[in-house]
Amino acid sequence: MAIGTKAGAVKLYGAPGVELTGLHKETATVTQLHFLTGQGWLLSLLDDNSLHLWEIYQKEGCSHLEETRSFGLPARPGCSPSITRVTVILPMAPGTVACLGTEGGAVYFLALPALVLLEDKTLLQDEILQSVPDDYRCGKALGPVECIQEHPQDAGRLLIGYSRGLVVLWDQSTRTVQHLFLGNQQLESLAWEHSGKNIVSSHSDGGYMVWAVGGSGQRTQQPVTATVPYGPFPCKAISKILWRTCESGNPFIIFSGGMPRASYGDRHCVSVLQGQRLATLDFTSRIIDFFTVQDPEVPEGGFENPRALVVLVEEELVVIDLQTPGWPTIPAPYLAPLHSSAITCSYHISNVPLKLWERIVSAGEQQSPRLSSAAWPINGGKNLAQEPTQRGLLLTGHEDGTVRFWDASGVSLKPLYKLGTANIFQTDCEHNDSLNQAGEEEWPPFRKVGCFDPYSDDPRLGIQKIALCKYTAKMVVAGTAGQVLVMELNDDKSEHTVSVATVDLLQDREGFTWKGHDRLAPRNGPITFTPGFQPSVLVQCVPPAAVTAVTLHSEWNLVAFGTSHGFGLFDYHRRNPVLARCTLHPNDSLAMEGPLSRVKSLKKSLRQSFRRIRKSRVSGKKRLNAGSPSSKVQEANAQLAEQAGPPEVEMTPVQRRIEPRSADDSLSGVVRCLYFADTFLRDATHHGPTMWAGTNSGSVFAYALEVPSQEKFSERAVEAVLGKEIQLMHRAPVVAIAVLDGRGNPLPEPYEVSRDLAKAPDMQGSHSMLISSEEQFKVFTLPKVSAKTKFKLTAHEGCRVRKVALVSLASTGTEERVENCLACLTNLGDIHIFTVPALRPQVHYSCIRKEDISGIASCVFTKHGQGFYLISPSEFERFSLSARNVTEPLCCLEVSRLQDTSCLSNSTATPKVQQANGTHVPHSPETNHSPADSDRSPEERQATFSPGSVDSPNSSMENPLDTTGDITVEEVKDFLASSEEVERNMRNASEDEMRPAGILIK
Repeated sequence: MAIGTKAGAVKLYGAPGVELTGLHKETATVTQLHFLTGQGWLLSLLDDNSLHLWEIYQKEGCSHLEETRSFGLPARPGCSPSITRVTVILPMAPGTVACLGTEGGAVYFLALPALVLLEDKTLLQDEILQSVPDDYRCGKALGPVECIQEHPQDAGRLLIGYSRGLVVLWDQSTRTVQHLFLGNQQLESLAWEHSGKNIVSSHSDGGYMVWAVGGSGQRTQQPVTATVPYGPFPCKAISKILWRTCESGNPFIIFSGGMPRASYGDRHCVSVLQGQRLATLDFTSRIIDFFTVQDPEVPEGGFENPRALVVLVEEELVVIDLQTPGWPTIPAPYLAPLHSSAITCSYHISNVPLKLWERIVSAGEQQSPRLSSAAWPINGGKNLAQEPTQRGLLLTGHEDGTVRFWDASGVSLKPLYKLGTANIFQTDCEHNDSLNQAGEEEWPPFRKVGCFDPYSDDPRLGIQKIALCKYTAKMVVAGTAGQVLVMELNDDKSEHTVSVATVDLLQDREGFTWKGHDRLAPRNGPITFTPGFQPSVLVQCVPPAAVTAVTLHSEWNLVAFGTSHGFGLFDYHRRNPVLARCTLHPNDSLAMEGPLSRVKSLKKSLRQSFRRIRKSRVSGKKRLNAGSPSSKVQEANAQLAEQAGPPEVEMTPVQRRIEPRSADDSLSGVVRCLYFADTFLRDATHHGPTMWAGTNSGSVFAYALEVPSQEKFSERAVEAVLGKEIQLMHRAPVVAIAVLDGRGNPLPEPYEVSRDLAKAPDMQGSHSMLISSEEQFKVFTLPKVSAKTKFKLTAHEGCRVRKVALVSLASTGTEERVENCLACLTNLGDIHIFTVPALRPQVHYSCIRKEDISGIASCVFTKHGQGFYLISPSEFERFSLSARNVTEPLCCLEVSRLQDTSCLSNSTATPKVQQANGTHVPHSPETNHSPADSDRSPEERQATFSPGSVDSPNSSMENPLDTTGDITVEEVKDFLASSEEVERNMRNASEDEMRPAGILIK
């Protein structure tokens, strides 16, 4: 199956793991794709009317996709260029010639694979009109060529359909019209019946007609049958129709469109008709294309017996099993709809234990009993990639309150399990799956298919943060309305009441009034939960602002959470709060307005930004006055240093001057990160549990925790005492906090040491604390909290930190040699790698376009040096920072060409590197090392497809914010960097840029 995108990408999919990707040199929409059957060639048509030939070739045992030639149909002298605009392409058997139908009604023939126009075979409309009766002509043109179909039993005869309604059976060898079908209704599509004795045509009035094909020279004015399936009222056009014979008796008639215009004109439907059985498959997004899967070779007099129907819609790929009663859906092993509801957050877990994995898979299988058990029908090619050595889970939180679990172990993301949280609360719309199913008497008999649902019952249900302990199967899910759900995995169905606890983060502070949304009201009484993750405690933050940070320590039975007002600590075993701390500044009134009111303060924020710039420029001029004696002395010293210093001496790099942020900046109290650690806080001899919190104003709070032993959890309560309070000099937001042991290694996760899954941390040497702010990384010694080393990223590189993670990078030579590094993603889309704890820069990659703010905000690093980010609202891109840990498609497709055409490859063409977001970038040494280029392995894109090509979320969202050195833009970005704004950016991303254009099957 081939899919083309609006960004000019071409993607081939076969059996699971078989995936090839190519990118046109021109950034134009792919409108049609056609395989040259069995030869490993692919023909693409772009919206600039250019044709391109792609070759599947073998290199080092793996298949690759490469564009080899292009062709443009020449304009006819004295005519408009639109006359030769290609509307239809038909590669003819055995793949040496292609027919091109045009807007002007002419049919051209192209030699393959050389892409040479065969001018002597051109069929103009005038030649057809000579055989048309005078009363049918009546001075009207036939219109564009709408469809060309090859006779199923005789490749020399072509069925050509024109927009006006005329259908012609043309014999190429004799260049004569064998049969005329004089239709009077505007034509949309044509299809042969396999024996070649009948054809079916679909029309703009929502009807289709069956015509009998007779002998030579006949004219047929009336069809055998004419049907308007959803009449008698006016209906929309049937844009495509298929006729597939079946050994069991009645053939399949499959068509898209045709819905009653007044009642259901806004529905996106594909209808499947077999005898008296009719199913109207109702999709939630526009139909792009569909095809059936059957045996490629059908003997004369045999039956096609289609096995499956593949439908590409704008937002997902759906496959219907046509051989199982009821025509159920076949679950897709790739191209699953990640964005069935808008993605609001993501979370990755590496090395998932087998027992937990099996329990999650089992819970997911029980959720989908109505899916087909048939094998995936698109099974071409061979997957050469080795089986994943570890199991990886990617969790995505969604706007509708669901959390979806994906198998991220291999090349593609496979859905495992879906967790819903809406049933815990009283929402405006009650969930009722029965509403999706049509009643017995309803006409048309709609059947909801696919899982893309862009609508949310309540935006407060949106998931903001997720934390999961893979050893105890405990999970924390936090949402937009301050709800924090503590859940645990249960293999059985359960009915119980969810405990509710409230934590007041304002601590009765006077003068603050919450002006945002209300909290979600929990349901009263017992609630029934299906097998899977089930909530045990609901912690409600007050005010009910969106949760901005959450962390879980299952060994201590503690969960910490933070909002724009403060942070709290909760003991979910005893079900009581341990700590609540308000982080609001006295002037921080904006945090009380909620996300819907934040735009009111945009002018104020911009005004403050310009004032800072003006102030910094004025002070800078004062310091660097050209006439001042000090500046002359500095200039003279600089010249002397240049003359006297030897060339090999490394000069200290020039650092940018960073203005400290004001203490009363808006949203300064937002909690950005939370962290648990067993370390030295009170003194250098006694270590114990601690909790750390970092805020938007550069404040770090450290609490010493008194956690009872496991035997006394029920008897004694956890206590928290403030141990340290740190204020960073420039008040830059704290992005992450981590504690390193005496050897400089990160502390292990809960239960890893007790279960012999990790080495015990070094408690003999002094620990150190790594604080990552938006501007710099700084290592402090513990417990004195004295600065040890730092790296000023903003001062050196002119960028700001957006995401950081401690990653473990293994050597390609031996797995035992492992380095712990700090990975950092900046607001410019670059990834920097530093050693820890020395903070020495190692490598620098360009990964994401700096304009792709939503992609940068969605990035998540894995523990072993890989990462994911949203290349569009519907597709994750995977990259790797580790030479050993790379996940990429390795596959082989067997082809048998009729002739040796390897010389067609454009080996002298200028190489181009495709960036991860589908854009073209010049080939350079730096981009050649980009993990998004060499190590990229595109993950499940949720797209849609149509008659001949598909468009893809390969093009990222269009948010052209320039962030290179413009302080004003940086300040605006800081203002918009909250989670609510990130969600809105994801939802408002350019929808046109992620639409597929078509598909074809090999």
